[in-house]
Amino acid sequence: MRSFTLLLALGLATLLLTQRAVALGIDYVTFLDNGEVAGHQRVRQVDARRLRVDYRFTENGRGPVLAEEFRFGPGGSLLEFHVRGTSEMGGAVDEHFIRTGGLAQWQSASERGRVRARPGAVYLPMDSSLHIHSVLIDQLARSSTGALDLLPSGRVTSKMLGEVTVRRGAQLRRVRLLMLTGLGLQPDFMWATTGSAPRLFASITPGYSSTIESGWEDSLPDLLAHHKAALDALMAARARRLRHPLAGHLVIRNARVFDSALAVLRPLEDVHVRDGRIVAILPAGSPGDEAQSVIDAGGRVLLPGLFDMHAHLNRWSAAYNLAAGVTTVRDLGNSNRDLLALTREVDEGRLLGPSVIRAGLIEGRGPFATSDGVQIETLEEARAAVDWYATNGYPHLKIYSSFPHQWVPEVVAHAHARGLTVGGHVPAFMTATDAIEAGYDELTHINQLMLGFVAPPGTDSRTLDRFYLPAEHAGSIDFDAPRVREFVRLLADRQIVVDPTLAGFDFLKQVHGELAEPFATIAPHMPPVIARSFRVAAMAIPDEETAQRYRASYARMVDFVGLLYRAGVPLVAGTDTFAGFGLHSELALYVKAGLTPAEAIQVATRNGARVSATLHDRGSIDVGKRADLVLVDGDPTRDIEALRRVALVITQGSVIYPCQIHREIGVRPFVDTAPQVRSLGEGRDEPDAAGPACRRLEPGSLVAYRRAVRKTRTPTIPAVRGGLVGTASDSRSVN
Repeated sequence: MRSFTLLLALGLATLLLTQRAVALGIDYVTFLDNGEVAGHQRVRQVDARRLRVDYRFTENGRGPVLAEEFRFGPGGSLLEFHVRGTSEMGGAVDEHFIRTGGLAQWQSASERGRVRARPGAVYLPMDSSLHIHSVLIDQLARSSTGALDLLPSGRVTSKMLGEVTVRRGAQLRRVRLLMLTGLGLQPDFMWATTGSAPRLFASITPGYSSTIESGWEDSLPDLLAHHKAALDALMAARARRLRHPLAGHLVIRNARVFDSALAVLRPLEDVHVRDGRIVAILPAGSPGDEAQSVIDAGGRVLLPGLFDMHAHLNRWSAAYNLAAGVTTVRDLGNSNRDLLALTREVDEGRLLGPSVIRAGLIEGRGPFATSDGVQIETLEEARAAVDWYATNGYPHLKIYSSFPHQWVPEVVAHAHARGLTVGGHVPAFMTATDAIEAGYDELTHINQLMLGFVAPPGTDSRTLDRFYLPAEHAGSIDFDAPRVREFVRLLADRQIVVDPTLAGFDFLKQVHGELAEPFATIAPHMPPVIARSFRVAAMAIPDEETAQRYRASYARMVDFVGLLYRAGVPLVAGTDTFAGFGLHSELALYVKAGLTPAEAIQVATRNGARVSATLHDRGSIDVGKRADLVLVDGDPTRDIEALRRVALVITQGSVIYPCQIHREIGVRPFVDTAPQVRSLGEGRDEPDAAGPACRRLEPGSLVAYRRAVRKTRTPTIPAVRGGLVGTASDSRSVN
């Protein structure tokens, strides 16, 4: 799924034409990475002060459909905004903003507020077309500081990364690449026109989609090349700034090491690291004359690097994983071209990110198909795709929903013959049991398991039914029913791996105004722009009776994961949601399902390594293995929420300080101080320059946001109280 906040990441990314720039209107077209047309945006002038926008985006059989109206004042200032329509998952959208004098007021299903606004401040909608960026581009061009205040709170800044001339026949146009910072955890990049009335010309998300003014489509390859070159430079500079290479022999003293085989903490030990490998583990205080540098863990817990076994990486969100202690990620569906490039950049040290295990996605063609991976139309093409993945070092094959079900057994057998494991979605018109009998090694997503109990025969699981049917009926599933017990026994007997992605499916029960449960505990750390998105519902939940039914169904899904674990079904921890932060949330839900915190951590370490066939190299803290190490404040084996307090990460021969990454993306760090690397030798015992102070970055707009948002009380929507949570907008999802 493109997560319910894709609209904030993608939907804050293209065009408004102010009343100065539009005569009759301008159309834009959106292409997926595979070249298919996926949507449009049509901007029309109503009168001298008003514009209307018709916006549609469809991928994987779903997407937002929005109708907007903008009203402007002198100087292009936004005085009123109204949007109606449906969200990606079919939920109703109805959001209204108005500014009268110095008073700004807004209301949507998820929040209601008002605030005295400074002149020039721009309202940032929760649901919008790509059009809002042209408002920002225009107003930033008028700003003497290159920055704008946002409403309800926050601040956006702009930086030009380059200019290029594009051609359409004899017509030439000069456009510039802008980087807007402050709209999310990652910058937004847009190509804007130049001149006195700039607006967005094109918006490119490499590896996913591109939106451009109609008629200028032939310019996309040139724009993409310049876009990529600018990103390459930014990513390389970021990696140099935030990665601190280790040289020589390092000793991590006084650490409580987590034994991932037994799921227990051992007594205090000293862990020796050299050349990116663990070379010794000794009782704390043992002689270490060979040490050239030392980290005093001070009794902190030392974990093996965590695994996220279900991600869709991009070059920005990759760093969020490291900040969360996730040192290995299995990417379960992406642009193969971009995934290969991303993996190479990480390996060469030009990109700050985890080690990547590539999984190849294979999909049929049709109106519900995802654009990731390889789309096929014939069995011969499917076999060729498997061969390509095997040749290019992909150890796992993910089959998606539109893949022709009649070819599954033969394609799985071919993949196994080429050394690949196979899993993923259950293709339409199959059941999970059918997939297992066809040779699946793994099942992905909790809803795919539930469908076997609640979907009527002939259900087309490519549609939104794969979400709404489990939400409607999973709460009434009897776990003692013979068919349920037989299915669980089949999973256990065949040792079918289950990747539940519980955190990614919280949207099934969330109502407008309600804080998303997986991210509630990180709320005070997130910037307001991110926080607001976690009070926005994705599903159409019309009344409290439906809401109660959906909550009961989601609770049953959580319980089912606990049942699977107790039955001996192997679990892996995957997110398919907010990169990095989402893995901690996933493990918290496993604890809610009945696992102990230590067992949940074991799932995210040893299980991940075993299923990905990397246990010989990582997944535990043992001599000879990679030094993928995570130092945590507190004891996450007793309190799983302590896992969020990652003080320091060692991976790929470098030290990473999460608080440094958090400061760069506008997140308040989760630890007050981080242990420093001390250099030894020649009479020195000095802190390395890498050791940061983490006690900074209290989001300045937090108080303003809390004051601005008023409590919304209705019979079906809980009160909206102050507080912020993170967003999934910076990661991709295709469930």
